[in-house]
Amino acid sequence: MFDKILIANRGEIALRVVRACREMGIASVAVHSTADSDAMHVRMADEAICIGPPSASQSYLSIPSIIAACEISGAQAIHPGYGFLSENAAFVQIVEDHEITFIGPSAEHIRLMGDKITAKDTMRKLGVPCVPGSDGGVADVDAAKAIGAEFGYPVIVKATAGGGGRGMKLARSEAEMETAFRTARSEAKAAFGNDEVYIEKYLGNPRHIEIQVFGDGKGNAVHLGERDCSLQRRHQKVFEEAPGPAIDAETRARIGKVCADAVAEIGYSGAGTIEFLYEDGEFYFIEMNTRLQVEHPVTEAVFGVDLVREQIRVAAGQPLSFAQDDLQVNGHAIEVRINAEKLPNFAPSPGRITQYHAPGGLGVRMDSGLYDGYSIPPYYDSLIGKLIVHAQDRPAALARLHRALGELIVDGVDTTVPLFHALLEDPAVQTGDYSIHWLEKWLAENLG
Repeated sequence: MFDKILIANRGEIALRVVRACREMGIASVAVHSTADSDAMHVRMADEAICIGPPSASQSYLSIPSIIAACEISGAQAIHPGYGFLSENAAFVQIVEDHEITFIGPSAEHIRLMGDKITAKDTMRKLGVPCVPGSDGGVADVDAAKAIGAEFGYPVIVKATAGGGGRGMKLARSEAEMETAFRTARSEAKAAFGNDEVYIEKYLGNPRHIEIQVFGDGKGNAVHLGERDCSLQRRHQKVFEEAPGPAIDAETRARIGKVCADAVAEIGYSGAGTIEFLYEDGEFYFIEMNTRLQVEHPVTEAVFGVDLVREQIRVAAGQPLSFAQDDLQVNGHAIEVRINAEKLPNFAPSPGRITQYHAPGGLGVRMDSGLYDGYSIPPYYDSLIGKLIVHAQDRPAALARLHRALGELIVDGVDTTVPLFHALLEDPAVQTGDYSIHWLEKWLAENLG
């Protein structure tokens, strides 16, 4: 087992890893920008090293600075959290070249799943159902129109190196294809340095279902059920739950086995998430995230496991601490993402926290680095906390979430807490009857 782990991230996820390390008796090293000198993960870690100015490109994305911090501190492994360098295959290769352990999958697997076309082709060969669409990258508008005619409109144009909704445009008809194609390529080039795009059939009313998988790198893998992340704004998840309201035990076991068998076949190591669109009882693969997800706590709640601890164990060469038969769904869990944003336009709202009180009680977890007097910097993502509740069933979890939101106090900045108070009053949220398009329509009608 490792003696010391460096955490190449910030905010609540860095604090989450610090806590796991402490429970395992492993020393933790926090890296931080000058803007994060007073951050909670810096205060809580055993050691802290400043790696650069506020700009992420000069700090959290600076590979030489992170490697230097690792060598200075004597850390034997790096946990990347999510975002930043967590799915950067070049970074993983450099880490391995310096004989430091990367707590996550191999550079090869990150590379394999990082390109959406390659990932889709690989998954199809492994028996994972995929969305109908182009076999590879689409070279020009004429080819795009031909594919649209073949599969029927609407279709969606996507960046092969995309993520987070960037480089993704809908074409409802041939007349819209040229604009959608050119805009998607332009966005992809600006965001990812790669303007290659592909085309998929656009599903009219799907849910977003993702399967949590975990492999030991030696051909063994399990699944930890599904999460429903259908409530999204601009392709960004805001409300996640496990198990999914639309998935029964038989369906869960079936698609879970397909996913576990696929990652076992390629020798995948660590945590991963296989994401699907789900419509009319059918699953369609969209991508695999080769890292821990923001919403991993709901899976931890219903299965009673510590996914970060398991990541560390597997990276250290230890076997999985659970088998598939050990993993049974217990109750229902919901997570809401609390952002420092001002409604109704969701404009970033950085600033000083004048008062903070985290909710508590049975089945309530608050993952956040906030504290009284903390100043939220304006340089990074606006996520400031995740409120997770767990109860015996979905109605009880919704009631617990309502209670916990009422206890949460974040003064000094605007947050998205009022959004969740409003959503919990809507019958569609109460029954779980919604698709990935529902929230955008709801926002237009209620906050527009």
